[in-house]
Amino acid sequence: MTGYAVATSEGAAGTLTIEIKSVNSRFLDLQFRINDELRALEPDLRSAIMAAITRGKVEVRLSFGRKAASGSQALNQELLADLARLQSEVSRHFASASQMTVAELLRWPGVVEEAQVGQESLQADVAELTKKVVAGFVDSRQREGAALEAMLLSRIESMETIVKRITPLIPQVISQFQQKAVERMQDALGLAGHGNPQVLTRQEVFERIRQEVTLYGIRIDVSEELSRLTAHLNETRHILKKGGQVGKRLDFMMQELNREANTLGAKASVKELADASMELKLLIEQMREQVQNLE
Repeated sequence: MTGYAVATSEGAAGTLTIEIKSVNSRFLDLQFRINDELRALEPDLRSAIMAAITRGKVEVRLSFGRKAASGSQALNQELLADLARLQSEVSRHFASASQMTVAELLRWPGVVEEAQVGQESLQADVAELTKKVVAGFVDSRQREGAALEAMLLSRIESMETIVKRITPLIPQVISQFQQKAVERMQDALGLAGHGNPQVLTRQEVFERIRQEVTLYGIRIDVSEELSRLTAHLNETRHILKKGGQVGKRLDFMMQELNREANTLGAKASVKELADASMELKLLIEQMREQVQNLE
């Protein structure tokens, strides 16, 4: 799932910033971009994120901008003394050498001392800020999850409509075949009045018809498939309504729905059933693509 959150905290020593963003992925892939001085804090940050999410390609940025030290400690006196000594020695050898300006001195690395901050204090600040940004990140993903849930429920309703539409067709299909079977058997057995009829009793004729209709009815009967489809749709709806980490469970339900839709297509003996199978598989595929993004 996609998501984004950023949090910043201002302290006496500087500014901490944590940014988290993610894109869709079936698995959890964490990437960290952290200042070298904060690298030791990565395990705690990783653990906090892994405890909150299980899917997504996630990029995490942690940065710390130090403030300059205040008061009499703003300048590094020892470094300034060293620079003055070095400049004096250079002037003795090169009388025409220009003196360093105040601006150049202030830009010299280390002349303006940075605020000092203890590692324990920094770790505590990062832990507190991590809670805040992870909560915001989870909220952003939940908002997207709500939109995905609405989409999935609409697809479930569409599939239920298809199942309700084709369920009454099954006895009609078998009845139509029965009539055609009677006509074929009458022609084959010479009961239609053409040629030399084979001498069979009416009971024998209809026994053969019954056997053929029964065998064919078993082959084309998709009542069980439709019942399982309905059950799987009910379970999928239940999983969505229950909430929590539903991704893997919905993955399994998509496999089961697709299996029944494929069987329905394989058994389809009329165009209406074949079309319904294709409609179902299209809806299932739309759901499957989105389910892979859910936690």
